[in-house]
Amino acid sequence: MVSNEDVRQFVQQAARQQQFLKVAGRDEAWERWRAALDLTPRGEERVPLAAARGRVLARDVVAGVDVPGFDRSSVDGFAVRAADTAGAGEHAPALLTLNGEVLSAGAQPRLEVTPGTATVIATGGMLPRGADAVVMVEHTETRAEGGALTVEIRKPAVPGGFVAAAGSDIGRGETVLRRGQTLSSREVGVLAAIGLAEVDVLRRPRVAILSTGDEIVAPGQPIRPGAVYDSNAAILSAAVEELGGEPVRLGVSPDDEATLERLVAQGLECDALVLSGGTSKGAGDLSYRIVSRLDDPGVLVHGVALKPGKPLCLAATKGKPVVILPGFPTSAVFTFHEFVAPVIRALAGLPEAAKESVVATLPMRVGSERGRMEFVMVSLVQGDGGLAAYPLSKGSGSVTAFSAADGFVAIGEHAEAVEAGTPMSVHLIGGNRLADLTVIGSHCVGLDAIVGRLIVEGLTVKALNVGSMGGLTAAKRGECDVAAVHLMDPASGVYNRPFLTPELELVPGYRRLQGVVFRPGDARFEGKAGAEAVAAVAADAGCLMVNRNAGSGTRILTDRLLGGAKPAGYWTQAKSHNAVAVAVAQGRADWGVAIESVAQLYGLGFLPLQEEHYDFLIPRAKLERAPVQRFLAALEDPEVRKALEGLGFGR
Repeated sequence: MVSNEDVRQFVQQAARQQQFLKVAGRDEAWERWRAALDLTPRGEERVPLAAARGRVLARDVVAGVDVPGFDRSSVDGFAVRAADTAGAGEHAPALLTLNGEVLSAGAQPRLEVTPGTATVIATGGMLPRGADAVVMVEHTETRAEGGALTVEIRKPAVPGGFVAAAGSDIGRGETVLRRGQTLSSREVGVLAAIGLAEVDVLRRPRVAILSTGDEIVAPGQPIRPGAVYDSNAAILSAAVEELGGEPVRLGVSPDDEATLERLVAQGLECDALVLSGGTSKGAGDLSYRIVSRLDDPGVLVHGVALKPGKPLCLAATKGKPVVILPGFPTSAVFTFHEFVAPVIRALAGLPEAAKESVVATLPMRVGSERGRMEFVMVSLVQGDGGLAAYPLSKGSGSVTAFSAADGFVAIGEHAEAVEAGTPMSVHLIGGNRLADLTVIGSHCVGLDAIVGRLIVEGLTVKALNVGSMGGLTAAKRGECDVAAVHLMDPASGVYNRPFLTPELELVPGYRRLQGVVFRPGDARFEGKAGAEAVAAVAADAGCLMVNRNAGSGTRILTDRLLGGAKPAGYWTQAKSHNAVAVAVAQGRADWGVAIESVAQLYGLGFLPLQEEHYDFLIPRAKLERAPVQRFLAALEDPEVRKALEGLGFGR
């Protein structure tokens, strides 16, 4: 039986989590780690041509044959001596006798083209002895006279005309591909053209990937309260493949020292070892404890002045890279690409990745933390004043932030904030992906149905969920094609129209029912009207609410309902209807305001408050754009309307 004293000591130990004693700057951390690594490629191997795409050549490739290997015709026509066609024209054609063979592709000529003769030849056919040109069939006419076949040539040929000479593409002894070149489909074609069935390539570095933590569950397994699915291993494995490496998936290790030590030893048999989670020095963080036992030289950096990514641990043993990434997905992926990706590229024999950047303006103020270089993922949209960079502020635990980002901005370690309107250099991730249609504003599953239809039709759509007020502001600045809003004017109770400007067009969308959500069976709410229940619990300190973020349409409705009251939990702000429902369903809050469809999704009780208008604001200057017109057509499409009705949304 565990005593109270045992519990007290356990909690005390956890509370004493050691802090990072010496946090390194980003550049210092990289240089210190890089100096301890052996980044020479890990040998070579021979692979069949079918497996060569994406591989890196281990040595120069020299052609052993000519391409083409013979003089060949590049058109259908007649092989001739050019001199026999001199002066030929429509009214004075040259008349040549046809030889008794047809040279199709792959046939070897038997007859010589002598003066006054020609031979029928197909595209790709081997030029016969005596011929030095080919006349296109379009410039000829054949005749049968006195038992002999002749051809009239109506256009003079020049020596070499329509002939691909032997070795004109590739000459024997020519270096056609160089060591270190990455093989695409084009290079594979060159290798096939010179007759190679196999090619020598650099061996892919084998990168062991290990997730750690009792809370980590492999995808496909049942999830339990407090657990999360292992997205890191999937992301990192795919990234290793993209970088030219071979991921070796070691699975998930629980917080058991013997198990983790065994898996780390297994991972060290590969060319690199990447762990995620357990990099701190607190209770249960075993990864650092085990990696810290490595030597030659062992741990080089533990703690980097980055946000996200401060807990990063960089180690090496005998020149081999060992990394412990933070467990939160955005932190793990960002630090992987900043530190690990260049190492894998080097081990794979690939050059450093080219870094592209563009200048864009921040449309909103972004706070930062002094003492750490902060990297903020952003999504780029084209506004009236140029590119705007919308922060994807989902936190280091977000799985989607990196995939939704077009790039990131760096905020210096001495800055506390960057004000709205500040031009920033955006470091691009995978290129500048401006979409056909940009939708900014409040998120809704109904909007997902409309956008999904457009994507199926081949339109690229970027949807940024920044709340109704954020959508309105973006529409005024011309930073979106469509703003999704459900803003209620507190004075009149009218939705959306009071917020229009002459530059904006309102397009009616659909209706959603807002109401109070609560756990079924809660007598404080069960069987009551929504406003009545809220009035009754507003002064109950034991009844916690979860609010919505300022600027959202739901927050405006909630504040109007409360009439100035600030119930317990008022300052706990969720950024979506789903987040409100989850908090109530899990018991972290007792009530909140959300839409009916979300309440049903989470099995919650629902007390209707009022029907709201979820509409779309479109800048008039963009109303005639083809993607906007396609959006409007999708909104009226019978199948889309049926899908909206199925979600509980009406007109």
